[in-house]
Amino acid sequence: MSEGAGGDGFGRPVTVTVVLPCHNEREHVVDEVERICATMDASGYDYELLAIDDASTDDTLARLREVEPRHERLRVVAFGHNGGVGTVRRIGTQRARGEIVVWTDADMSYPNERIPEFVAMLAEDPGTDQVVAARRQEMGRHRLLRVPTKWLIRKIAERLTNTQIPDLNSGLRAFRREVARPYLRLLPPGFSCVTTLTLAFLSNQRPVRYVPVDYAKRSGNSKFHLIRDAYRYILQVLRMVMYFNPLKVLMPLALWLLGVGVAKFGYDMVREPLYIPNNTVMLLMTGLIIASLALLADLIVRSRDGT
Repeated sequence: MSEGAGGDGFGRPVTVTVVLPCHNEREHVVDEVERICATMDASGYDYELLAIDDASTDDTLARLREVEPRHERLRVVAFGHNGGVGTVRRIGTQRARGEIVVWTDADMSYPNERIPEFVAMLAEDPGTDQVVAARRQEMGRHRLLRVPTKWLIRKIAERLTNTQIPDLNSGLRAFRREVARPYLRLLPPGFSCVTTLTLAFLSNQRPVRYVPVDYAKRSGNSKFHLIRDAYRYILQVLRMVMYFNPLKVLMPLALWLLGVGVAKFGYDMVREPLYIPNNTVMLLMTGLIIASLALLADLIVRSRDGT
């Protein structure tokens, strides 16, 4: 295996860093750690597993400490206060010493035994910067609401990025650390961090490959809150596209308002020449203002990218 940028603390190189957020996972965290370590040991990759306890209120940290001596590639990190899964993944990636970073969850839902397969795809294909597990089915709570909500958000993201996205918020992915480094500061503290990383790569023409996987029923309780997190997902999609390509968000609205305003202006001139109603003026002015903001935002983005 090729050597990574850093060692594991014992002089050995590290090629892969697996970042595992842990928050109140006491019933299954040891099983997940054992599964990941067994898989990576058998793969032949030089790796480290960062199990980061996000201030759990149960004995998750104690169980991680208990199992740590059994796995020399396991590093347990404890947060003093809860920062959110996005914060865990950001800090874990910043501390990673492997050239390839893997994000996954500790709830037994993702097929972590396929991590070496994802790493191999990146190692063998320099043209791919991220490999994402695209779930074939939804196994969470409130499926009747989650499925259409996630579908709608995904379609908005596809429309704004002009890219087909089979799974926008999958928690299992492997990516090149150096490619992701500039985008880490954009990661929000919550679940939408995975959405943010996907959109950051796509918006910057960084190739993303999707691999279909089976998604198991999670162990323990879900931390996902439908209304709150769905609202955050939508905001994050719009925020990320605004950050990289504001014309995609603002210009269609501006052109629609201007089109309606011009049509109404023509109708007003036919109905009562030389008289322009206030609502017509408002439509035209609003369209012009939003178009100006879109062009200004695009100029800022281009200036930023050029520095």
